[in-house]
Amino acid sequence: MREAFAREQPSLLALPENPYPCELQLAVTVGKQPYVRFDLNDYSIPPTHVRRTLTVRADPGRVRILDGADLLATHERSYDRGAQVEIAAHLDALVASKREARHHRGLDYLAHAAPASRTLMLRAAERGANLGNITAQLLRLLDRYGAAELQAAIEETLASDAAPHQNPVRLALERRREARQAPPPVAISLPEHVRNKDTLVTPHRLDIYDQLNGAHDEHD
Repeated sequence: MREAFAREQPSLLALPENPYPCELQLAVTVGKQPYVRFDLNDYSIPPTHVRRTLTVRADPGRVRILDGADLLATHERSYDRGAQVEIAAHLDALVASKREARHHRGLDYLAHAAPASRTLMLRAAERGANLGNITAQLLRLLDRYGAAELQAAIEETLASDAAPHQNPVRLALERRREARQAPPPVAISLPEHVRNKDTLVTPHRLDIYDQLNGAHDEHD
């Protein structure tokens, strides 16, 4: 055999420079969580690529996740079941995106209750202030003093030379409370079903019930 190989070797073709691709490739639809499910395990991806169809390429040693031609992540392949294989940078980005989403929801709620807060936040942003902290503090003041008082206190702060910050707003609220000789507000943490008891419910027309009773009588 060795002698036969030696005679045939000069006529054999060389192996290609690039190895033949033998990866398993499949399309995977990503839900709202930044993980790709492959072979009973979850592999993390950047949170900016959720709710898309991505491509998984897997060989015995690694799992690569691509968006078109863009490589999003490379993981060591797991042969467990139900494992979460993660990259720390993906988790950090996920935490940051959730924090940003909560911040925007808080800003929208605050602007709806006290429209003057938009101007206050713009001025605070121009000074490089921590908008997340200001938003959280103003939301607490909103819960304690109410929308009308917070709006008036913010307008008073904007009209003065005070810094666009929650502290001048809080002081304005206290001055207004003392002028009314009102007791200090008390923060009360209520369960969600109690907080929602005043939710506006659209009543149905009463004649609908008459129609239902009439239909029931016909069947009887």
